[in-house]
Amino acid sequence: MDNWTYYVAALIAIIVAVFIIKKVASCLIRAIVLIVLLALLALGYYYLHGGVTP
Repeated sequence: MDNWTYYVAALIAIIVAVFIIKKVASCLIRAIVLIVLLALLALGYYYLHGGVTP
């Protein structure tokens, strides 16, 4: 019976780890998208105000 509880606990730990990794990856992807959008907005502002001709 001890092996049974060990395997159940290991399975629960794996499931929890997968959910945590999904949440962290989702947050990282959102942060990267936000940084790219801010860079594009800054580039557009720079071009529109005569900083550089495209």
